[in-house]
Amino acid sequence: MVYYFTSNTVSPAAFIYVGKDKVENEELIKYGLDEDFHVDNLSSAHIYLRLDEEESWESIPKPLLEDCAQLTKANSIEGNKKDNITVIYTPWSNLKKDGSMATGQVGFKDQRKVKKIHVPQRENPIVNRLNKTKVEKFPDLRQEKENRQKELRRRDKAAQLARQKEEAKVAKERKEKAWHRDHAYDDLLSEDAVASSSNQDRDPDFLDDFM
Repeated sequence: MVYYFTSNTVSPAAFIYVGKDKVENEELIKYGLDEDFHVDNLSSAHIYLRLDEEESWESIPKPLLEDCAQLTKANSIEGNKKDNITVIYTPWSNLKKDGSMATGQVGFKDQRKVKKIHVPQRENPIVNRLNKTKVEKFPDLRQEKENRQKELRRRDKAAQLARQKEEAKVAKERKEKAWHRDHAYDDLLSEDAVASSSNQDRDPDFLDDFM
């Protein structure tokens, strides 16, 4: 089971989700798509944020970041009881998992891609607002990931075909311009043009016109 929350601090609204337990967390780690939040040095649920394609994990709006941090704190047995905790977040792609780690435990491939947020205390208005949007679902995470990857491949292929079409169009236009440039004087050098400019077939008195 996965719990989904809606944050209306941004427009369009953002979706935040979390596994019901460490087993579900393991599935989210395996088939995740987006950002991961959890309490630094304390056990907590892994909170995920689904970003729009145009958004970067490094520029998440502050109100949305605070929603994620508060939800992370609220879903940590230890962290929820303490003040002045640190919540860390990183792209899902930066999560590292190996066989020596416990269920739900993760590491990071690159510490430079890990950011921190200081949370002074639990903000009940934020947590209560998010809990009112809470929805329980039983998603097929593997299928969702496969569908997402298939859609991205389709878009990449469409973009590649569009680029190739545009490149072919530009190449054709350049070729046509080059042909016109190279043959700009063809009409002047044609037999009729040469004949019309020759004095050979002109009337002997044609010079009288200039007198």
